[in-house]
Amino acid sequence: MISSILKEKTKTHHDDTEARLQSQKIFDKSYTLDDYKKLLIHNYELISQFEPQIQAKLKHYPELKLDQRSKLESLKKDLQNLNIDLDRTRHSDELKNEAEAFGALYVMEGSTLGGNVIAKQLKKNPDFENVEFNYFGVYGEHTGPFWQEFKSIIDETITEDHYDDCVNGAKKAYQLLA
Repeated sequence: MISSILKEKTKTHHDDTEARLQSQKIFDKSYTLDDYKKLLIHNYELISQFEPQIQAKLKHYPELKLDQRSKLESLKKDLQNLNIDLDRTRHSDELKNEAEAFGALYVMEGSTLGGNVIAKQLKKNPDFENVEFNYFGVYGEHTGPFWQEFKSIIDETITEDHYDDCVNGAKKAYQLLA
């Protein structure tokens, strides 16, 4: 199953990204508003560049409910609320095909799952009492079911012939979060 392979083959990328973005500070309550702003900016670079490509490449998969999985507007709202300039663009690789788009979406959906945990932890930190978590709470109570649904779809859709491309798409997504 590709979801297990993606988890295994991108574990180092995932762990490196968490280390670079200092996620351990979220749990010890030493995470600052500036740390959070950097985290949002990195996510904006990923979402703003890959979400439109994913929507175009995977439009023939209505079961993905891509309109419900869209995160860009929620992310923009959080950035605007924190007075962060949205004119940041960093060129990324293009997603070559559907398998790469699925791989990038795997990272984005996984980060939404992790974002739910981030939001819950930061809400406990008094420095974040006036911060809205539109992006990290984008799915609300549907976060877990959306993740499970996505994993089922990717496992059913991506065949062994396309595993390498799918992993490459995930790695491209992690590069943008770095």
